[in-house]
Amino acid sequence: MGRKVCAIIGFGPGLGVAYAETFNQAGYSLGLLSRSGARFNGEEATNTSVRAYECDAGDPDNLKAALTSVQSDLGLIDVLIYNADLAQFGALEDVSELQFEQSWRVGALGLFAAAKALGPQMSERGSGAIIVSGATAALRGNVWTTAFAPSKSAQRTLANALAKQLGPKGVHIAYLVIDGVIDTEDTRTNFAPNEPDEFFIDPQHIAETALMLAHQDKSAWTFELDIRPFGEKW
Repeated sequence: MGRKVCAIIGFGPGLGVAYAETFNQAGYSLGLLSRSGARFNGEEATNTSVRAYECDAGDPDNLKAALTSVQSDLGLIDVLIYNADLAQFGALEDVSELQFEQSWRVGALGLFAAAKALGPQMSERGSGAIIVSGATAALRGNVWTTAFAPSKSAQRTLANALAKQLGPKGVHIAYLVIDGVIDTEDTRTNFAPNEPDEFFIDPQHIAETALMLAHQDKSAWTFELDIRPFGEKW
């Protein structure tokens, strides 16, 4: 029996890399989809079970073509991690109509297109998992999330609809409400430069939670799971 395949839409520094490391160590082949076609530690040159693909998650045709390439190269996708979003932050006067639409296209339309591409075949097999990297913004808006919160809210509601449709067919849909700042070089430099280590969420532990969800028994599936550092106000 060959390796299972995990496709990560929205691969990149921080959480995307953590997902890749965790699922690779668990024995999965990796299809890494990103706007830049970023590679994973250069392994694509020597490891045929790790492939990188250029992909615009906000373009349904482009996204579906990339997923087709993953399955042609690596095999049928067992786990899809939807980690793509376009963080357009700002108040009403700061965000344009185009930025609002772009945020929605990447956060919600991309998930819809991915589910359209993979949901039927996973349902036919009676197995598979789609895990979505969500955010607290999916639950409530704020002054600076005028575009981001509606995108994440639509994403969460779509995931809920998918769970009700695909769950009975054996496909596990899970939504991670990430409540806090993920520890990356960018967030430490530009978002919270003076915060201590315990302020941040370690992306590796988010990825470990996703792996747990991917392996949950059907008798006790989790749809929504929130993750936050111990000191986070909520």
